[in-house]
Amino acid sequence: MTGGTPAPLILVVGPSGAGKDSLIDGARRALAGDAGFLFVRRVVTRPAVGEDHDTMTADEFDAAEQGGAFILSWRAHGLAYGIPASAQRQRAAGIVAVANASRLAIPEARRHLAPIHIVAVTAPAEILAARIAQRGREDAESARERLRSAAIALPKGPDVTRLDNGGSLESGIAAFVAALRRARDQAT
Repeated sequence: MTGGTPAPLILVVGPSGAGKDSLIDGARRALAGDAGFLFVRRVVTRPAVGEDHDTMTADEFDAAEQGGAFILSWRAHGLAYGIPASAQRQRAAGIVAVANASRLAIPEARRHLAPIHIVAVTAPAEILAARIAQRGREDAESARERLRSAAIALPKGPDVTRLDNGGSLESGIAAFVAALRRARDQAT
């Protein structure tokens, strides 16, 4: 990047069950030969079950957060989530960082982490419900709570790309990779 501006941080957001992790995994494979993208492993206070992340206890997370270990952190669904500070160093080196995030973290990211781009992933309600049930990470009440949180509005603005992931995984990955490349190219 020129002029000291970091490469974009691309935040992938949307309701539980929209397929964010599947899209990120597919894009990681599709862009494996492109050193211009970093797929950030976020930190979560939950064991890694069906999702690629690093795990900390709540106390470890709080200490890491206080110590500046994250460029972005938030709480949702009774868990704490963080994007490691190492992503900022990669952005400074011109590498686009892609991270699974929360819609709740967008205002903070917009204030402090520009340039950012948001890929807002969605899917029809019946698909969200089926995917949440299939992954088996939550008990019935937690699954219902995640479905209720799907009603939180997706972000809007010129820094947002909406992606409907209700079709095939292959078409979703292709659309997601195209959105990542567009966000990178618009920033250069």
